[in-house]
Amino acid sequence: MNMDVSRPMATLIPSLDGHVLEVLARTLRPVTGREVHRLTGAGSESGVRLVLARLVDHGLVQATRAGRATLYVANRDHIAWPLVEGLVNLRREFFGRVRELVASWQLVPVVVAVFGSTARGDGGVDSDIDLLVVRPAVQDEAWEQQLDGLREHVALWTGNACHIYDLTEDELAEHIAEAEPIVDEWRRDAVVLFGVPLNRLLMGGAA
Repeated sequence: MNMDVSRPMATLIPSLDGHVLEVLARTLRPVTGREVHRLTGAGSESGVRLVLARLVDHGLVQATRAGRATLYVANRDHIAWPLVEGLVNLRREFFGRVRELVASWQLVPVVVAVFGSTARGDGGVDSDIDLLVVRPAVQDEAWEQQLDGLREHVALWTGNACHIYDLTEDELAEHIAEAEPIVDEWRRDAVVLFGVPLNRLLMGGAA
């Protein structure tokens, strides 16, 4: 099963409940049912209110009256709430695992960055995970083994295919000099997981 890179919580809670929990996990202020529905962008308002009522019954959400409105807020003291937080933060957990793996490599890359839909957070369950790896000129079998291991780990962690854009620093400079369209995507969306700031390399290459 692949991970939905835009909504990791859907990996385990694909229903409207997952949308509602994600909204409540990302705000500390009490919100109305109507606002929760607007922020989820899914289901109907009545469906969202039914989910909220069920979550209140289970104690995961607290409800208070404010005039004619009902305000909802996550109960972060609930013993199950850490599990909700873990699902909401799966993307951050994934980034951390990649960072930790790359930090253990014997052949150290200049930079490793995620780009594309995973970096933007707008992909889906069928989205590939795209990584840019910039390295010194040296490349040998040991380097290829590191990249193969990274692909395998990403597939195990997420279920998604991993595509690695493997470049030397000189090859990156050539991409910049030739105004390759993908360079603009790296400038706009890439999230560095290991190494030097990517913008420094992109600006240096452009110069």
